[in-house]
Amino acid sequence: MSRRQLMRHTAWFGAAVGFAVAGGEVVSHAAGASVSAPARQRPALRFAQVSDSHLGFTGAANPDVSGSFGHAIDQINNLGYTPDFVIHTGDLTHLSTPEQFDQVHQMMSGLRTPHVFTVPGEHDSIDDAGQKYRKAFGSGSVGDGWYSFDIAGVHVIALVNTLNLRKLGHLGVDQLEFLRKDVAGLSGDTPIIVFSHIPLFAMYPDWGWGTDDATQALSYLRRFASVTCINGHVHQLFSKTEGNVSFYSGTTTAYPLPHPGDGPAPKPITLPAGKLHDALGIREVSYTKGETVLALKEQRLQ
Repeated sequence: MSRRQLMRHTAWFGAAVGFAVAGGEVVSHAAGASVSAPARQRPALRFAQVSDSHLGFTGAANPDVSGSFGHAIDQINNLGYTPDFVIHTGDLTHLSTPEQFDQVHQMMSGLRTPHVFTVPGEHDSIDDAGQKYRKAFGSGSVGDGWYSFDIAGVHVIALVNTLNLRKLGHLGVDQLEFLRKDVAGLSGDTPIIVFSHIPLFAMYPDWGWGTDDATQALSYLRRFASVTCINGHVHQLFSKTEGNVSFYSGTTTAYPLPHPGDGPAPKPITLPAGKLHDALGIREVSYTKGETVLALKEQRLQ
């Protein structure tokens, strides 16, 4: 798919955009615009997404990634409520050293939430197929770090597509079988949320922004009325909908990357002074039980 075709079929959004899933269909609204009454009800589930902290990165694009990650943690802690959980969608570290994993672990221990969940990025498994990552963050997972859980009527699945890379992300036979069995007994009206690091759609294969066996994984989810896939990796907000499945790429707390096709490769972008935090941020997600409402709200680092 060319970049022009990509732009026609998908959309980039600024940080101040919200999304709601009503009756299984995702609709978008500008932040501050009025939303339907169900979306204003007290949510049964509220959580936050943070991604691509890249602790250990040193470069002009962000000379203080630990500082901006700490700022994101403070922002989550000051949402005005306690999230039911926080998910980090990968590239916690930049070079997957024990020291970097320890720093991430210590910093995320300051999150005011009952649970913190993670999936690894490719930077978290540079030299050991993710062994150091799983030692630090793999408790409760199976296989190479995947898992699922149920909360407030929502089924949440965390997938690992950053191992055995052949340029594109890859899930593998074992994980695909886990996914098939995991959802087999669920009712078709169960809201599904899937977390991964690399997108589960072909966002820009030339840069490896896609997962080579995602079609098989998504085939197990087609019967569900509402499926939301949330990823990191691309360091920018992005939205795409295919039938009942909607995809949302989250931004980063480290440094921006170019839009697909802007330049020869996805290299860190150095922004003018004072502009970096406009490209960094976190995401809030809430679900209202009984109304099949899922709302996503983007927040810049303030």
